[in-house]
Amino acid sequence: VQLQASGGGLVQAGGSLRLSCAASGRTFSDYIMGWFRQSPGKEREFVAAISWSTGTTTYAASVKGRFTISRDNGEITVYLQMNSLGLEDTGIYYCAIAPEGVPTIQALYSYWGQGTLVTVSS
Repeated sequence: VQLQASGGGLVQAGGSLRLSCAASGRTFSDYIMGWFRQSPGKEREFVAAISWSTGTTTYAASVKGRFTISRDNGEITVYLQMNSLGLEDTGIYYCAIAPEGVPTIQALYSYWGQGTLVTVSS
């Protein structure tokens, strides 16, 4: 499975960005697509995830109400709409795929994209 993340860039605080992640290769009957991020000096953390079969979404408390994860049913593509960005949202954003399970557990994710850099400036 290959995951291609895109959409990162430089944005001012309070602005918005939309990330995309397209998957290709092996297909799964049920899976979760998630976004994680690694901010400077911090460990990689869970951001959001969506169950492909049910559409159920899960968010980290720090992004809930600001970020929205969605999917494209026609393509294996997941989006992360990020609004009201703050300096703390700066980091490399990774998309990943996991079998159905607890979406916040990084160890469940088998395939990872290369990451896309989001930089929020003041």
